[in-house]
Amino acid sequence: MTETVTVVPGAEPFAHDSGPVGVLLSHGFTGSPASMTPWARYLADRGHTVRAPRLPGHGTTWQEMNRTRWDDWYATVDAALTELTERCDRVAVCGLSMGAALAMRLAELRPDDVEALVLVNPVVGVKNWQLKLVPVLKWLVPSMPGIGNDIKKPGGDEVGYDRTPLKALASQLGGWREIRADLHKITAPMLVFRATDDHVVDATSLGLIRDGVSSTVTEYVTLENSYHVATLDHDAPVIFERSAAFIAEHVRVADG
Repeated sequence: MTETVTVVPGAEPFAHDSGPVGVLLSHGFTGSPASMTPWARYLADRGHTVRAPRLPGHGTTWQEMNRTRWDDWYATVDAALTELTERCDRVAVCGLSMGAALAMRLAELRPDDVEALVLVNPVVGVKNWQLKLVPVLKWLVPSMPGIGNDIKKPGGDEVGYDRTPLKALASQLGGWREIRADLHKITAPMLVFRATDDHVVDATSLGLIRDGVSSTVTEYVTLENSYHVATLDHDAPVIFERSAAFIAEHVRVADG
């Protein structure tokens, strides 16, 4: 899908070429690469080849996003993973919120290409009765109030939208269903961060993931001082350091 809208400053994708381990990072629904850039830079500084793409319809306008769908967002991370597998020996995939969902979908459909998963406040389902109305509401109203910038730390900005586009949201719900049906296909080592005070995603997804995946290595870390966009919050250093250590342990390349 060709976009003709100007990208908002700060929402540009991040790319860095370096060593044989690649890391793909995906931002969340209505957010932008701004939520991933500090993390991406941290991993790049440690010698990794890094990609943090901008998902279609994000970082522009919510009206533009309402013309994009789950398949468009997945195609973008799928293409980024393909590029990394061509450049690197091994690849880890990381994501925030819907970005974590996209990461899981990659691990389900391309298990041989995903060596490890790092998920921050992942979402594959929530207990919100209003979501049941979205398939109808999307034909009646274009958007509803936004969910962006749920950040405890003052000054944080994920460069997202103040409105939630409903046709795009309805498509995301379909993506969640696909992921939940195939959770058992996930076998990659998995590190999951979950904020105790998340005002966007409830604990439903964490239970589904714990019960559904087939990974033999699973680590769960509780973030006590962050909200939903934890990659820009007080606990960001914990995410950065623990993820780097996890990748170093589980994404290994042959010597020489």
